[in-house]
Amino acid sequence: MQRRQPLPRLWLMTDERHGDALGSAIERLPRGSGIVFRHYSLPEAERRALFERTKRLAQRRGHLLLLAGPQRLARRWGADGSHDSSRRRGLLSAPAHSLRELRAAERSGAAFVFLSPVFPTRSHPGGSWLGRVRFGRIARQSRVPVIALGGMDSARARGLGALGAHGWAAIDAWL
Repeated sequence: MQRRQPLPRLWLMTDERHGDALGSAIERLPRGSGIVFRHYSLPEAERRALFERTKRLAQRRGHLLLLAGPQRLARRWGADGSHDSSRRRGLLSAPAHSLRELRAAERSGAAFVFLSPVFPTRSHPGGSWLGRVRFGRIARQSRVPVIALGGMDSARARGLGALGAHGWAAIDAWL
């Protein structure tokens, strides 16, 4: 799993809410964006088949495609990298929700992190969120690029670069 391009600033986090609209969401992403393929609840054969369709679309549009899960599975499926919080080599992203988790991701060898949730989300209704100030406090201390995640859209992403964000990712913004 080799990085084929610079680290994207814009990301799509997939999940079951995309349904049949996943393909059109991928098509709407600007060329060279990133995709984290999740779809955890699908049976393995269905997940693999959907991943293969996603991979073809991603390659056609020049997107970087990470598989959420172990690096060995991502390598076997032909992903560009994995999204996993365990210690591995290769292109690895990791989730972080606090400075402690950010430091753990850095120690694990993550090339970049998805710091979340920045804002309230439909994924975790009623859950706590960082807000701009706390996001900035954590992101500015990072030794790796930080991608803002959680309740994100293009309007909310404005100004996060000054707070330490390399880019942003979303689920619902692409529905």
